[in-house]
Amino acid sequence: MTETKPSVLFVCVHNAGRSQMAAGYLRHLSQGAIEVRSAGSMPADEINPVAVEAMHEEGIDITAEQPKVLTTEAVEDSDVVITMGCGDVCPFFPGKRYEDWKLDDPAGQGIDAVRPIRDDIRTRIEALITELLPVTA
Repeated sequence: MTETKPSVLFVCVHNAGRSQMAAGYLRHLSQGAIEVRSAGSMPADEINPVAVEAMHEEGIDITAEQPKVLTTEAVEDSDVVITMGCGDVCPFFPGKRYEDWKLDDPAGQGIDAVRPIRDDIRTRIEALITELLPVTA
């Protein structure tokens, strides 16, 4: 018997900060038990270096990640779609679980402003893992 892994897509405008930090946390904290995707409605050229620094402080390396364009396929292939300020640009499919996380945009912010955003994301990721991965005895 094979069980499929739950899959989560994180979407923000530039796919350079919030969604990349969320994806990094979910990959790390779920230890591969959840499939992780991230994308942006208008992807940046590179990941926000301050987001990279903030995650490095947590022992998570996201330097190899690249901002990706949001595709219909990414949404279709995900069980949960979590948006972070992309508004009406995000495609909607009936039957998908959608959440909109209200988070400040780390773009242009210093590390002291990005840490609380990062910490808020971690708290939300921990709760999401608890929901998606029921404890087995």
